[in-house]
Amino acid sequence: MTPEGFPFAKPSWPTGVPRPEPERHVGLDYDHSWSRRYPVRLARAVVLDNVTRPAARLVAPTTVRGREHLEHLVPPVIFAANHASHLDTPILLTTLPVRFRHHTVVAAAADYFFDRRWKAALWSFGLAAIPIERARVNRRSADVAAGLLEEGWNLVIFPEGGRSPDGWAQPFHGGAAYLARRTGRPVVPVHLGGTWHVLPKGAQGGLPRRARVFVVFGTPVSPAEGEKAPRLAARIEKAVAVLADEVSSDWWSARKRSFRGDTPSLRGPDVAPWRRSWALGPRPETDRDAWPSI
Repeated sequence: MTPEGFPFAKPSWPTGVPRPEPERHVGLDYDHSWSRRYPVRLARAVVLDNVTRPAARLVAPTTVRGREHLEHLVPPVIFAANHASHLDTPILLTTLPVRFRHHTVVAAAADYFFDRRWKAALWSFGLAAIPIERARVNRRSADVAAGLLEEGWNLVIFPEGGRSPDGWAQPFHGGAAYLARRTGRPVVPVHLGGTWHVLPKGAQGGLPRRARVFVVFGTPVSPAEGEKAPRLAARIEKAVAVLADEVSSDWWSARKRSFRGDTPSLRGPDVAPWRRSWALGPRPETDRDAWPSI
C-alpha cells in the first residue's frame, strides 16, 4: 500500500516496529578530535595570543604569581583551579607560559558547553575544550582525558564542577585527583582571585565589570603511594586555599597558617547569605578603575 502523499511526504513508521534512538552528536558524543589538528591549533594560538589575551587584560588587569613553579615542570600536567566566572578559563589559559598554553585542553561540562553543535564547535575551537561529565567521574570522559594526558596534552580542570553561585568555592570533586592517580601526572593548584567581581554567575546582561584579578600557581601536588582519590582531592583543595590566603594576606602569613592548620576555607563562613557576601569583600580596585577613554 502506497503511503499517503508519497513520494513528497515523509513515510510513517510501521507500528509494532521499535524505532531506533537517533544518533547524537553533542554532549559526550561530540567528536572534538578536529580541534587538535595542527591548522586548528595554529588558528587558535593566533586568536588566543592576539585577541583573547589583550581583551582579558583590558577587562581584568591581572597579577600573576608563582610562575617559578612551572619553570622546571615537565609536561603534561593537570591544572586544577577554583571556578567563579566564565572568565576563569581565558584568564588562566592566557597566563600560562607559551610552552603550556598552546598544548592544553580544557575539561568543560558536556551538558552546558556541548549541548548544541554550534556551541560545541565554538568552545572546541576557542579553548580546545573536551566534554566531561561534571557531576561524577564518568568512565568515558575520564578515558578521553587520561588518553590526552598520555599523548602529552596538559589539562585544565575545575574540580568544583561548575561556577560558584556566590563567589565562595564549592567542594572539590575527585576528577583531577582520579586522573592524577591514573596517569601519574602532577596537579598544579591554581587560585583565581577576583574573577567573581568581574563576571559573576547570573550577571545582569552578561556584561563584565572591570576589576583586578590574581592568578597564583602553587607547588605541584603528586599522588602519594596508595593515596585514594578523595584524600588527594582534599589536598588539592587545601593547596588552592593556601594560595587564596596568600592573595588576601601575604606569602609568609599564609604559610604559617597552613603549618598550624588554620588556613581559611575556600568555601567561606557558614553564615547567612548576606554575611557571606560581606565576608567576600568589596570589588578590588584597579590602577585605573574606569574604562579607558577613546
